[in-house]
Amino acid sequence: QVQLVESGGGLVQPGGSLRLSCTASGYTFSLFPAGWYRQRPGNQRNLVATIASTGATTYVPSVQGRFTISRDNAQNTAYLQMNNLQPGDTAVYYCTDFRDNWGQGTQVTVSS
Repeated sequence: QVQLVESGGGLVQPGGSLRLSCTASGYTFSLFPAGWYRQRPGNQRNLVATIASTGATTYVPSVQGRFTISRDNAQNTAYLQMNNLQPGDTAVYYCTDFRDNWGQGTQVTVSS
C-alpha cells in the first residue's frame, strides 16, 4: 500500500525558511518522480515543483529561485526547501508520486 507522509510545516515570518519532507513507502521510490503541490484557502491545488527519477527539477515561476526540491532515494524522501517565504506562500502543501497518491498535507503559514 502506497503511503506518503509530509512533515515540516509551521508558522514562519516573512523572509523565513522551512523545509518540508515527504517520506514514501509501499513502492520503489527511486523509480518514480515526486512533486509538491499547494492549496490556498478557497483555491484549487496547484503544482509547485517536481523532481524526476533522474533528479531533474522543474518549478513554477512564482517559487523559482526561492524553493528547492530534492530527493534522497536511500531515505525514500523528497524535500522542499523554501526560502524567503512570503504571505502568498501560505497554503497546505501536498506531495504526490504522480500516480494519484497524495500525502495528508502540511500547513505552511507565513505571517508577521
